[in-house]
Amino acid sequence: MQHRGVVALVAAVAVAALLAAPAVAQEAGAAQPPRTSWGAPDLGGVWDFRTITPLERPEELSEQDVLTDEQAAEREARAIEQNVDRPPPPGSTGGYNRFWVDTPSFVDNTRTSLIVDPPDGRLPALQPGVSHQIGSLGEDLQAERPIRYRVGGAGVDGPEDRGIAERCILGFANGPPLLPGGYNQNVQVFQTPDHVVILNEMVHDPRIVPLDGRPHLPGDLRQWNGDARGYWEGDTLVIESTNFSDLVPSYNPTVASAMGSGEHLRLVERLTRVSADTLLYEYTVDDPVTFTRPFTVALPMRFSEVPMFEYACHEGNYGLLNILRGAREDDRAAAMAEAQDPR
Repeated sequence: MQHRGVVALVAAVAVAALLAAPAVAQEAGAAQPPRTSWGAPDLGGVWDFRTITPLERPEELSEQDVLTDEQAAEREARAIEQNVDRPPPPGSTGGYNRFWVDTPSFVDNTRTSLIVDPPDGRLPALQPGVSHQIGSLGEDLQAERPIRYRVGGAGVDGPEDRGIAERCILGFANGPPLLPGGYNQNVQVFQTPDHVVILNEMVHDPRIVPLDGRPHLPGDLRQWNGDARGYWEGDTLVIESTNFSDLVPSYNPTVASAMGSGEHLRLVERLTRVSADTLLYEYTVDDPVTFTRPFTVALPMRFSEVPMFEYACHEGNYGLLNILRGAREDDRAAAMAEAQDPR
């Protein structure tokens, strides 16, 4: 559920971002990004990263990098048709209706995959012995630590058996790295001369990225979202993150699947203001323990005039409580039946 709100954690940075000035002098004939009052490229604002471009290139398009106009129109029409309200199947309470889901769009990108390297647009192979575990909210996942799953993990022995997204610790579509996930696909960037803040609408986690050249945290200090350090490479902001917790996967290709462990992940993100209304977000996943090679994703994000919303993950949410209550009731019913008929 969403509510209009003010994010106090980044208020001070937001004030500084308001000091941004119009673009400084540009080289003759060269398109330059707008700049802040201290001369850095201005990445500030709310950016919408919804897209119907798949992460991996479909097999039937294996030799095609970009969709034709006809293919793009057909896929967009199909996505819109699927995003309609339908009655739930018998026995189901149903899920969100289309009011809560972002309208499908290509967001200025008709590539056949978000993956741009490897050239085939597919995830690289996993290292031997590394599992790709897949599940959903409605089924248990066999894993050493179900907490690793951002959505999955549907045990009912206790709240720890539920997925970390369901418990609002982390969510899908909130990264890092960012990957579209159906709704709340917005991110806001704030800047000062020595910090950048990346605030996700999903689960409203702010990532505060220092730009002052300080070293990473010691290796034994681990964090859910890793330890980020940033620097400018020309007009591109580069963010290198390490020290991810082993309680999160190395990568989530979907909201209900996970690959490897984050403890060996080195994530490099790049943000480039390529036009007034487009911020190019690129990232490279480098985890030699999980994948046989690094891979890179490119995701254009569109400037949004709509303000950020508070993602109120648990206010008024009785789902988890009732799931566990229902499981305890099933346990009691089974115990009573066994007591009455001990055979």
